[in-house]
Amino acid sequence: MATLALFGASGKTGQQVLAQALRQGSHVRALVRTPAKITTRDFRLEIIAGDVLNPADVARTVQGADAVVSVFGQVKGSPKDVQTVGTRHIVAAMRAHGIRRIISLSGGGLPFGPDQPKLADRLIRGIMKLVVPQVLTDAAGHAEVLQASGLDWEIVRGPRLTDQPYTGQYRVGWVGVNASTSIGRADLAEFILKQVDSDEFVGQMPFVSY
Repeated sequence: MATLALFGASGKTGQQVLAQALRQGSHVRALVRTPAKITTRDFRLEIIAGDVLNPADVARTVQGADAVVSVFGQVKGSPKDVQTVGTRHIVAAMRAHGIRRIISLSGGGLPFGPDQPKLADRLIRGIMKLVVPQVLTDAAGHAEVLQASGLDWEIVRGPRLTDQPYTGQYRVGWVGVNASTSIGRADLAEFILKQVDSDEFVGQMPFVSY
């Protein structure tokens, strides 16, 4: 099974990704600022204490991995460009260690070519521009880093995230196209992990929803 470098493992979505990856038999190298937040214990899990904004910590996490899963982003108190800068460090480490596959998580506010946003989608983006403009700016910045990386990148986008139980039933489309306004974190995590061994959406930004 694959060895994954996981960034953002202590978040709600990251915890789902971590749990499912271990159940699937993958080995996981997880970089977290506060290791105590990870209560899971598994011989296939290596917890690395550090910060995605520290290039050396990122390099230690990426070393020996087959692919990278990045689900970290803006949280209270984080720098406005945390996702952009962190992704830049991840890309540099991947190049140094010869790793090509990265799946990153973002939201539907990040535009992509096939999108056909409906009125509700445009309203949500408009509200975000007013209330949390740094989130959209940072998401766009991290996407630019990946697009210029030359790696086999993919950005998985989701709408409003919920904690509803796993269903295994969801749609993969684009904003406003074969899409709804919510997705459970457990189902989103399943889709993210499926991408590790798939090249269907390399260089694209699929939108996952119910």
